[in-house]
Amino acid sequence: MYWLSQRLSVLPNTFLLAWGWQRRILCVICGAVTAFALPPYNLAPVLLITFPCLVWLLDGALEPGRGGARRRVTAGFFLGWLFGFGYFLSGLWWIGAAFLVEADRFAWLMPFAVLAMPVGLALFTGLGVGLAALFWTDQFRRILLLAACLALTDWLRGHVLTGFPWNAFGYGISGSLPLSQTASLVGIYGLTFLVVAISGMPAVLADSRPFRSRVAATASAAAALAAIFVFGVVRIWSLETQDTALDIRIVQPSVEQKDKWRPELKEEIFQTLLDMTEAPLGGNARVGQQRLVIWPESAVPFLLSLEPGALFRISKVLNEKTELVTGANRAEPGPDGPLYFNSVYVLGPDGAARGIYDKVRLVPFGEYLPLENVLDRFGITKLTGPFSGFEAGYQRRVLSTSEGFSFLPMICYEAIFPAPVPDKPQSPVFLLNVTNDAWFGRTPGPSQHFAQARMRAIETGLPLIRAANTGISAVVDGKGEVAGALGMFEKGVIDTRLPQGTGNTIYGNSGDVPMLVVAFFLVFLASISKYNLSSRIN
Repeated sequence: MYWLSQRLSVLPNTFLLAWGWQRRILCVICGAVTAFALPPYNLAPVLLITFPCLVWLLDGALEPGRGGARRRVTAGFFLGWLFGFGYFLSGLWWIGAAFLVEADRFAWLMPFAVLAMPVGLALFTGLGVGLAALFWTDQFRRILLLAACLALTDWLRGHVLTGFPWNAFGYGISGSLPLSQTASLVGIYGLTFLVVAISGMPAVLADSRPFRSRVAATASAAAALAAIFVFGVVRIWSLETQDTALDIRIVQPSVEQKDKWRPELKEEIFQTLLDMTEAPLGGNARVGQQRLVIWPESAVPFLLSLEPGALFRISKVLNEKTELVTGANRAEPGPDGPLYFNSVYVLGPDGAARGIYDKVRLVPFGEYLPLENVLDRFGITKLTGPFSGFEAGYQRRVLSTSEGFSFLPMICYEAIFPAPVPDKPQSPVFLLNVTNDAWFGRTPGPSQHFAQARMRAIETGLPLIRAANTGISAVVDGKGEVAGALGMFEKGVIDTRLPQGTGNTIYGNSGDVPMLVVAFFLVFLASISKYNLSSRIN
């Protein structure tokens, strides 16, 4: 037993005894490796290495009972920021691809954007680790404290300013469908807590406590992981998904972003969409069935509201049982010129608009420019194609087909925001995500985006219909199982039937409140325990 204990201490000591630049570099490397748990790599086992290493780095920097609160928080924040910087740089480097679409205008901004995003997002990780550092001890519970703090700051990252919850730590297990099922209970931020708590627990093997107690703590984490996996398997196996009376056709035209707004290609792109809409049925489509055709975000390369001839041509490829939902930009008159919106239209067989939704959550620097008056002076503009920028819609809302199939539209990255499903009578039958990930080419970005959209289906129990210009388009049921998909830069259609939902989920009913209560309670307990310990020492 002593021999095994000695061997187990080799790796921890490398991190516990690191100092100065060595500690900082190790922290960045651990964060960068953590990102390989995300799609498209899905190497979740790396979490069992990187989070224990983060704990050991903190153990080495925060000696129990020594140092004032300010020093501990500062040390924890700095290590957390370094870990977060490595994580977000490794997981989000692909955003630079968007600046190469119009390289003559934006390529010079690419290095700034690739570095600025991780610098800002890592502040939240630093905040979480800094809070954990304030109450850090040499007890097993420090792992739960770290998990609670990172779950809180992941949640905070999704809400501060416009929010940007991309690549929350909980997505580290999104590559495993059984493990992802727990999102139906606790949501993505609850998964962050579980991922950090379970992955970080092996760190206690290096503690100075009795070997059996250390093994017991690690075994408890393994048991929790096994329970989560079994729950997922049972949920997938026990929930049967039936088909509804609505057929779906998803159109993926696969138009490269550099060609999207070229005037000479306007007619070719629009005709391609029309041809794909009326192509012969395939898959398990039913002849004569009520059908909904889905085009992706900003599918038509013009303002649909200003092209009545386009609406007439659309009506010619629809029949009395077919409706079209399409992403399209639209304009309204404003006091200083046109106001542009990134929208979703529901068009009837006659080409008339039966419902419109305007995107509420706009992409910073993509669809609007924060601090525009300041940044304009430095030549920093928006990546909005031919438009000067977009206005935000009023609120998220449900749209519906003529047959009463209501759906919650999510344009582009709105699908990364966990949100409660509206109550009846506005309760949707399915989720709809239209997007255009062509900006990011064949990078990990589109795979990450799809995984996060799929998590919304698991959280709510509602099927997800996703139409992406260049992929990944898919039909996903309420368990997250993919019923049909088109990969990156595949041109084609998906013909299938809309699955029924699995019924209300615990997370769909309660949202993030239970996770927040548990996380705050754990932080409160840690503060009380730390105070009592300090009182005994003094």
